[in-house]
Amino acid sequence: MAGVLIAGTTSDAGKSVVTTGLCRALSRRGIKVAPYKAQNMSNNSMVCTGPDGSGVEIGRAQWVQALAAHAEPEAAMNPVLLKPGSDHRSHVVLMGRPWGTLSSSGWMEDRRPLGQAAHAAFDDLATRYDLVIAEGAGSPAEINLRASDYVNMGLARHAGLPTVIVGDIDRGGVFAAFLGTVALLSPEDQALVAGFVVNKFRGDDDLLEPGLQGLESATGRRVFGTLPWKPDVWLDSEDALDLAGRRAASGDAARVVVVRLPRISNFTDVDALGLEPGLDVVFASDPRAVADADLVVVPGTRATIADLAWLRSRGIDVELRRHVASGKPILGICGGFQMLGRVVRDPDGIEGPPSEVAGLGLLDVETTFAAQKVLRLPRGEWGGVPASGYEIHHGQITRGDGVEAFLGGARDGQVFGTMWHGSLEGDELRAEFLRTTLGMGPSSVSFGAARERRLDILGDAVEQHLDVDSILDLARNGSPDGLPFCPPGSPTSCVF
Repeated sequence: MAGVLIAGTTSDAGKSVVTTGLCRALSRRGIKVAPYKAQNMSNNSMVCTGPDGSGVEIGRAQWVQALAAHAEPEAAMNPVLLKPGSDHRSHVVLMGRPWGTLSSSGWMEDRRPLGQAAHAAFDDLATRYDLVIAEGAGSPAEINLRASDYVNMGLARHAGLPTVIVGDIDRGGVFAAFLGTVALLSPEDQALVAGFVVNKFRGDDDLLEPGLQGLESATGRRVFGTLPWKPDVWLDSEDALDLAGRRAASGDAARVVVVRLPRISNFTDVDALGLEPGLDVVFASDPRAVADADLVVVPGTRATIADLAWLRSRGIDVELRRHVASGKPILGICGGFQMLGRVVRDPDGIEGPPSEVAGLGLLDVETTFAAQKVLRLPRGEWGGVPASGYEIHHGQITRGDGVEAFLGGARDGQVFGTMWHGSLEGDELRAEFLRTTLGMGPSSVSFGAARERRLDILGDAVEQHLDVDSILDLARNGSPDGLPFCPPGSPTSCVF
């Protein structure tokens, strides 16, 4: 099977960046390449079209990687998606469809059928594409989870994939992280580790070079390159490790505050707002930040009732009512929209214990959670302009007579609620929404073009700073002599 595994020393080390950049670089060479991540743990997801024409759900990062590869996104590219609903339970999406739940207590045993399905999906992709760029999860050095691993070295062993480990040098200690990652692996797993990529380097290459040479000497493996720090390149994230917002250059920008819910999901909904030069977009969990906002966004969540209770415990509900009373706009998206209504019911315990709670009462709508999950790609119009998005939800909305329809949701004055994720990525819709809510004029920003520029910048960086020819040769042919990269009993120091 032609492929390579991009693993990392830690979460957020740069696996997604390297995988995405390789997908774009290799696809530009005319190679039919597919991204793949056996298991993603993220509340950021996307809907794509399944083989029967219905909607299926995959991780947002793999959807973007498919765009980078000029490939049609599909469920096999992210066969297992875990969506955390609490610290001990995740909802499982298998091959794009709801499968059930996975608890921390059943982590080792209950994942076996998921691993089998994930590896079958990889094998299927490998028959239909020239090359599969597989992204790992977390770190392969999580040895407490190795027995049930099917996304890192478990995948590498299944498919015989050469493995490249990415490390974030900006965090410090990257050489120790590289060495420690390899050293903690079994000899059989070590044998598949081909080398390393350094990510987020800023500084003098001459000062870095002795460290690279020392790493190669200590591990018996090569460094395939160093990606520079590029603060202007950001991708649709797959987790909430870094919600930094997008700050405007000018001091007179309108302030957009996104409520940082504990179980925030699909926060990429506000990425397009962050590209607008007249907006200052920040994530906040402090009611004082809400008080200073020109526009408040209450985003999606994987635990609507629990996060509504958290919002009240922080006093944010009080500030939201003050915000609306002052005539300022608020936008709720999916779970955030449901919070703005009169009541939220979960009679069957879809998101947690069965319950019914009062909403914030800012919109005349009611929400009832149903077992059937809605996955679709809706289209329509609002304000005379085309609109589109994607829906991922169990909540069924009932609108009262006092509201008007708005993108699958409701509007009452300056209070807007939508069930459509991603609608603000539409340039015309976004411009009309900002004109209506903030009185902003036309914008020249194209979100789709900006995403393509970011993907091209990543592809250029990978071509310029990594040895893509050697990585491609690895993916196609494995080690140069056909042997493991570090066979047990090797005379070098590469087995620990």
